[in-house]
Amino acid sequence: MKTLCIIPARGGSKRIPRKNIRPFLGKPIIYYSIKKALESNCFNEIMVSTDDIEIKKISEKYGASVPFMRSDEKSGDNTTIKEVIINVLNNYRKMNMDFDYVCCIFPTAPLIDVNNIIIGLEKIKKYNYLFTIVPYSYPIQRSLILNNKAVFFKYPENINVMSQELETHYHDAGQFYWINVKNILKTNEMYSKNNYTIILNELEVQDIDTETDWVLAEMKYKLKNN
Repeated sequence: MKTLCIIPARGGSKRIPRKNIRPFLGKPIIYYSIKKALESNCFNEIMVSTDDIEIKKISEKYGASVPFMRSDEKSGDNTTIKEVIINVLNNYRKMNMDFDYVCCIFPTAPLIDVNNIIIGLEKIKKYNYLFTIVPYSYPIQRSLILNNKAVFFKYPENINVMSQELETHYHDAGQFYWINVKNILKTNEMYSKNNYTIILNELEVQDIDTETDWVLAEMKYKLKNN
Protein backbone atom coordinates (compact mmCIF):
# COMPACT_ATOMS: atom_id res chain seq x y z
CA MET A 1 0.00 0.00 0.00
CA LYS A 2 1.43 3.34 -1.08
CA THR A 3 0.15 6.67 0.18
CA LEU A 4 0.70 10.22 -1.03
CA CYS A 5 0.13 13.51 0.77
CA ILE A 6 -0.61 16.49 -1.48
CA ILE A 7 -0.50 19.99 -0.01
CA PRO A 8 -1.91 22.38 -2.64
CA ALA A 9 -0.32 25.83 -2.23
CA ARG A 10 -0.43 28.17 -5.18
CA GLY A 11 1.14 31.59 -4.91
CA GLY A 12 -1.77 33.73 -6.06
CA SER A 13 -4.03 33.90 -3.01
CA LYS A 14 -6.29 36.96 -3.28
CA ARG A 15 -8.10 37.68 0.00
CA ILE A 16 -4.96 37.32 2.12
CA PRO A 17 -1.91 37.92 -0.10
CA ARG A 18 0.79 35.23 0.18
CA LYS A 19 -1.48 33.46 2.65
CA ASN A 20 0.12 30.02 2.26
CA ILE A 21 3.49 31.18 3.62
CA ARG A 22 2.44 34.09 5.81
CA PRO A 23 3.91 33.85 9.35
CA PHE A 24 1.55 32.11 11.76
CA LEU A 25 2.84 32.35 15.33
CA GLY A 26 6.38 32.70 14.04
CA LYS A 27 6.46 30.15 11.20
CA PRO A 28 5.03 30.07 7.66
CA ILE A 29 1.54 28.64 8.01
CA ILE A 30 2.28 25.83 5.54
CA TYR A 31 4.90 24.58 7.99
CA TYR A 32 2.15 23.24 10.28
CA SER A 33 0.53 21.13 7.55
CA ILE A 34 3.89 19.68 6.54
CA LYS A 35 4.77 19.02 10.18
CA LYS A 36 1.48 17.19 10.86
CA ALA A 37 1.88 15.08 7.72
CA LEU A 38 5.41 14.09 8.76
CA GLU A 39 4.37 13.34 12.35
CA SER A 40 1.55 11.05 11.21
CA ASN A 41 3.98 8.59 9.57
CA CYS A 42 1.18 7.81 7.13
CA PHE A 43 2.86 8.69 3.86
CA ASN A 44 5.39 7.31 1.43
CA GLU A 45 5.60 10.76 -0.14
CA ILE A 46 4.70 14.25 1.11
CA MET A 47 4.60 16.81 -1.68
CA VAL A 48 3.57 20.41 -2.17
CA SER A 49 1.83 21.34 -5.42
CA THR A 50 2.78 24.93 -6.18
CA ASP A 51 3.53 27.35 -8.99
CA ASP A 52 5.62 29.58 -6.72
CA ILE A 53 9.39 29.34 -6.23
CA GLU A 54 9.34 30.87 -2.74
CA ILE A 55 6.69 28.40 -1.58
CA LYS A 56 8.76 25.60 -3.11
CA LYS A 57 11.88 26.61 -1.17
CA ILE A 58 10.01 26.98 2.13
CA SER A 59 8.22 23.65 1.67
CA GLU A 60 11.47 21.82 0.97
CA LYS A 61 13.09 23.51 3.97
CA TYR A 62 10.49 21.97 6.27
CA GLY A 63 10.62 18.47 4.81
CA ALA A 64 8.19 18.29 1.89
CA SER A 65 9.18 17.51 -1.69
CA VAL A 66 8.31 19.54 -4.77
CA PRO A 67 9.22 17.15 -7.61
CA PHE A 68 7.55 19.31 -10.24
CA MET A 69 6.01 22.76 -10.46
CA ARG A 70 2.31 23.31 -11.05
CA SER A 71 1.52 24.75 -14.47
CA ASP A 72 -0.11 28.16 -14.95
CA GLU A 73 -3.11 26.32 -16.39
CA LYS A 74 -3.64 24.54 -13.06
CA SER A 75 -2.96 27.60 -10.89
CA GLY A 76 -5.89 29.86 -11.72
CA ASP A 77 -8.65 31.06 -9.40
CA ASN A 78 -11.10 28.56 -10.91
CA THR A 79 -8.88 25.50 -10.68
CA THR A 80 -10.52 22.91 -8.41
CA ILE A 81 -8.83 20.72 -5.83
CA LYS A 82 -9.95 17.69 -7.84
CA GLU A 83 -8.10 18.98 -10.90
CA VAL A 84 -4.96 19.56 -8.86
CA ILE A 85 -5.07 16.06 -7.36
CA ILE A 86 -5.62 14.32 -10.69
CA ASN A 87 -2.88 16.42 -12.30
CA VAL A 88 -0.43 15.50 -9.53
CA LEU A 89 -1.29 11.79 -9.79
CA ASN A 90 -0.81 11.87 -13.56
CA ASN A 91 2.56 13.59 -13.18
CA TYR A 92 3.70 10.92 -10.72
CA ARG A 93 2.56 8.22 -13.14
CA LYS A 94 4.88 9.73 -15.74
CA MET A 95 7.63 9.20 -13.17
CA ASN A 96 6.52 5.55 -12.79
CA MET A 97 5.13 6.19 -9.32
CA ASP A 98 1.63 5.03 -8.41
CA PHE A 99 -0.32 5.37 -5.16
CA ASP A 100 -3.29 3.59 -3.60
CA TYR A 101 -4.50 6.43 -1.40
CA VAL A 102 -3.96 10.16 -1.43
CA CYS A 103 -4.55 12.66 1.35
CA CYS A 104 -4.99 16.29 0.37
CA ILE A 105 -4.01 18.45 3.34
CA PHE A 106 -4.68 22.17 3.04
CA PRO A 107 -1.75 24.54 3.64
CA THR A 108 -3.74 26.82 5.95
CA ALA A 109 -5.00 24.23 8.44
CA PRO A 110 -2.72 24.51 11.50
CA LEU A 111 -5.40 23.09 13.80
CA ILE A 112 -5.28 19.61 12.24
CA ASP A 113 -4.98 16.78 14.76
CA VAL A 114 -2.39 14.18 13.68
CA ASN A 115 -4.57 11.40 15.14
CA ASN A 116 -7.34 12.29 12.70
CA ILE A 117 -4.96 11.84 9.75
CA ILE A 118 -4.04 8.40 11.14
CA ILE A 119 -7.70 7.47 11.68
CA GLY A 120 -8.40 8.61 8.14
CA LEU A 121 -5.84 6.23 6.68
CA GLU A 122 -7.37 3.27 8.50
CA LYS A 123 -10.91 4.19 7.45
CA ILE A 124 -10.20 5.01 3.79
CA LYS A 125 -9.35 1.35 3.18
CA LYS A 126 -13.10 0.68 3.35
CA TYR A 127 -14.31 3.87 1.68
CA ASN A 128 -13.70 5.97 -1.42
CA TYR A 129 -13.65 9.36 0.28
CA LEU A 130 -13.13 10.68 3.81
CA PHE A 131 -13.21 14.23 5.14
CA THR A 132 -13.68 16.24 8.32
CA ILE A 133 -16.86 18.14 9.13
CA VAL A 134 -18.01 20.54 11.85
CA PRO A 135 -21.55 21.49 12.93
CA TYR A 136 -22.81 24.99 12.23
CA SER A 137 -22.65 26.97 15.46
CA TYR A 138 -26.23 28.19 15.01
CA PRO A 139 -29.15 26.41 13.30
CA ILE A 140 -29.22 27.39 9.63
CA GLN A 141 -33.00 26.89 9.73
CA ARG A 142 -33.14 30.17 11.70
CA SER A 143 -31.00 32.08 9.20
CA LEU A 144 -31.84 35.62 8.08
CA ILE A 145 -31.57 37.33 4.71
CA LEU A 146 -31.08 41.03 4.09
CA ASN A 147 -33.04 42.82 1.36
CA ASN A 148 -32.73 46.60 1.01
CA LYS A 149 -31.79 46.89 4.70
CA ALA A 150 -34.86 44.92 5.73
CA VAL A 151 -34.29 41.57 7.43
CA PHE A 152 -36.41 38.49 6.76
CA PHE A 153 -36.36 34.90 7.98
CA LYS A 154 -35.12 32.59 5.25
CA TYR A 155 -37.35 29.85 6.65
CA PRO A 156 -40.29 31.62 8.35
CA GLU A 157 -41.86 28.32 9.31
CA ASN A 158 -39.13 27.97 11.94
CA ILE A 159 -39.65 31.32 13.68
CA ASN A 160 -41.26 29.75 16.73
CA VAL A 161 -39.35 26.46 16.72
CA MET A 162 -36.88 25.95 19.57
CA SER A 163 -33.34 25.79 18.25
CA GLN A 164 -32.65 22.50 20.04
CA GLU A 165 -35.53 20.93 18.13
CA LEU A 166 -33.97 21.67 14.75
CA GLU A 167 -31.79 19.16 12.95
CA THR A 168 -28.03 19.74 13.22
CA HIS A 169 -26.36 20.71 9.95
CA TYR A 170 -22.66 20.40 9.16
CA HIS A 171 -20.13 21.89 6.77
CA ASP A 172 -16.74 20.82 5.45
CA ALA A 173 -14.04 21.65 8.00
CA GLY A 174 -11.56 22.39 5.19
CA GLN A 175 -8.65 20.46 6.72
CA PHE A 176 -7.96 17.34 4.70
CA TYR A 177 -9.46 14.76 2.33
CA TRP A 178 -8.48 11.11 2.10
CA ILE A 179 -9.23 9.67 -1.35
CA ASN A 180 -9.13 6.23 -2.95
CA VAL A 181 -6.91 6.79 -6.00
CA LYS A 182 -8.47 4.03 -8.09
CA ASN A 183 -11.92 5.57 -7.62
CA ILE A 184 -10.99 9.16 -8.47
CA LEU A 185 -9.12 8.11 -11.62
CA LYS A 186 -11.99 5.85 -12.69
CA THR A 187 -14.88 8.25 -12.03
CA ASN A 188 -13.06 11.59 -12.39
CA GLU A 189 -14.88 12.59 -9.20
CA MET A 190 -13.41 13.28 -5.78
CA TYR A 191 -16.56 13.09 -3.67
CA SER A 192 -18.19 9.68 -3.34
CA LYS A 193 -21.37 8.49 -1.67
CA ASN A 194 -19.23 5.75 -0.17
CA ASN A 195 -17.71 8.16 2.32
CA TYR A 196 -16.74 8.47 5.96
CA THR A 197 -16.59 11.63 8.07
CA ILE A 198 -14.77 12.69 11.20
CA ILE A 199 -16.80 15.19 13.22
CA LEU A 200 -14.83 18.02 14.81
CA ASN A 201 -15.78 20.74 17.26
CA GLU A 202 -15.47 24.50 16.69
CA LEU A 203 -12.24 24.80 18.66
CA GLU A 204 -10.58 22.39 16.21
CA VAL A 205 -11.59 24.29 13.07
CA GLN A 206 -11.05 27.75 11.64
CA ASP A 207 -11.58 28.78 8.04
CA ILE A 208 -8.98 31.45 7.23
CA ASP A 209 -10.17 33.97 4.64
CA THR A 210 -9.98 37.29 6.51
CA GLU A 211 -7.70 39.04 9.00
CA THR A 212 -10.23 38.26 11.74
CA ASP A 213 -10.12 34.57 10.79
CA TRP A 214 -6.34 34.66 11.09
CA VAL A 215 -6.45 36.08 14.62
CA LEU A 216 -9.05 33.52 15.67
CA ALA A 217 -6.97 30.68 14.24
CA GLU A 218 -3.93 31.80 16.23
CA MET A 219 -6.03 32.07 19.40
CA LYS A 220 -7.46 28.58 18.89
CA TYR A 221 -4.01 27.15 18.20
CA LYS A 222 -2.64 28.62 21.42
CA LEU A 223 -5.62 27.34 23.39
CA LYS A 224 -5.38 23.87 21.86
CA ASN A 225 -1.65 23.57 22.45
CA ASN A 226 -1.67 24.88 26.00
